[in-house]
Amino acid sequence: MGDFNLALVIVAIVVCIVVFIFNLYLLVNYQHPDDANQAYFPKFVVVLGLSVAAISILMLPADVANRQACRRSIYNGACSLTLPMKNLWLAVYIVDAILVFFVIPFAMFYYEGDQDKSVFKRMKSALLWVIVTAVVCALVLGILYGLAGKVDFTVRHLSSATEPFSSALGFSSGQQCIGAGARQCAAYSATSSSETTWTMRTTFPEYVVALATIVGSVLFTIFGGVGIACLPLGLIFSFIRRPKAVITRSQYIKEATELGKKARELKKATDALHQEERSGNKGRKWRKNVKTVEKELLLLEEDVKTLEEMYPQGEKAEASWALTVLGYLAKLVLGVLGLIVSVAWVAHIVIYLLIDPPLSPFLNEVFIKLDDVWGLLGTAAFAFFCFYLLLSVVSGAMMLGMKLVFITIHPMKWGATLMNSFLFNVGLILLSSISVIQFCATAFGYYAQATAAQEIFGHTLQSLRGIKYLYKYNVFQIAFIVLAGLTFIYYAAFVSFSAFQI
Repeated sequence: MGDFNLALVIVAIVVCIVVFIFNLYLLVNYQHPDDANQAYFPKFVVVLGLSVAAISILMLPADVANRQACRRSIYNGACSLTLPMKNLWLAVYIVDAILVFFVIPFAMFYYEGDQDKSVFKRMKSALLWVIVTAVVCALVLGILYGLAGKVDFTVRHLSSATEPFSSALGFSSGQQCIGAGARQCAAYSATSSSETTWTMRTTFPEYVVALATIVGSVLFTIFGGVGIACLPLGLIFSFIRRPKAVITRSQYIKEATELGKKARELKKATDALHQEERSGNKGRKWRKNVKTVEKELLLLEEDVKTLEEMYPQGEKAEASWALTVLGYLAKLVLGVLGLIVSVAWVAHIVIYLLIDPPLSPFLNEVFIKLDDVWGLLGTAAFAFFCFYLLLSVVSGAMMLGMKLVFITIHPMKWGATLMNSFLFNVGLILLSSISVIQFCATAFGYYAQATAAQEIFGHTLQSLRGIKYLYKYNVFQIAFIVLAGLTFIYYAAFVSFSAFQI
């Protein structure tokens, strides 16, 4: 038993190291050349934030494995040798909340500060903004915790008769309880008047996690509901709209000329915005125009990329075209596989969460059977479905950022991602990861039963005063399914039509 727990600790340490190295690799390859050899603090925050998000997702499978280790105990007190998952959950999510609401905003304010100012003045300005945010958050959290930081559990008072123990005691469908004339136990015959509410105050860390989960749940419902449909469908329609053949040189010159005109117009608009910025005229209209220019610039870059694919140049033009074709075929395969996973997720939510009682354990039963095949196979599949939700959130955020002007666009591009875009996306991933874990702990409650995560995100969160009704009536799950359906209709009605017109 001790050896099993020691192995689990070693695996957890190794996974943390691998996650840190992988996130460092992402930072090095995604960062913009302008940020090379500078902005070290934002880079540290990016790596730390990505690591915390990935580890928090992997902690739920680890929690399940930790529970299985405890089940194998052969003597009293063996469970005390397992990982202290509840304390680890609270520590990770407190760090998550600090990063999202304080550290990342400070890093963004500092990075986006006026470059003409000294480092001290930029740090001072960023710190003032963060202090104001911290004071407001502390006041709001303190007031809410004092007024509503309690959990209400519905309990039922039961009673039963007693009799001396003897070999004559016998139970059957007609005699289910002890006592003369007893036909049904108190649990079956108790009236509604025997129900009462047991109230207790939750701990402050659990309350902070709960409120952070609510904020993340709103983002998760919007971005995840959209993303779970647009992630696979976007890949499939990208294959449908792929360049079918290499264009001629005359066609390339014509298209390049048009893109050059658009680029010059965008440069003029950008110069005008820079002049307004220098004059101090940075009102709401200026910010709206900046976001419009950002959107047009992204669309222009996509058009340039498509044109380069349709007319590869250089000595290895044929090889470049072959890689382009293979890339689109890979998108098709990944899109089809992703569509299967998305349909499975939506079906599971409807079958297991929205229908009461559930029609079937569905994916819970699949994971259990995979565990029977090989001990970690079900856990690996479980982790994959959780990660897929997180990818859906990022995909939905990128799609809405491209379609809606009022959402700040922070694209992630290989070798061309500025630190403010990195920080924004890391904050989004961190905030959504809390809700992804809570959602997975609820959706896979049968598979993840008796875990520390279910205790925090299941019993406590879903019984918290004022918040429990959002989970009692499945508000987030219903909104998630509705947004997924609307996104599918959007792709079927508009995107597919424009794709087949090309």
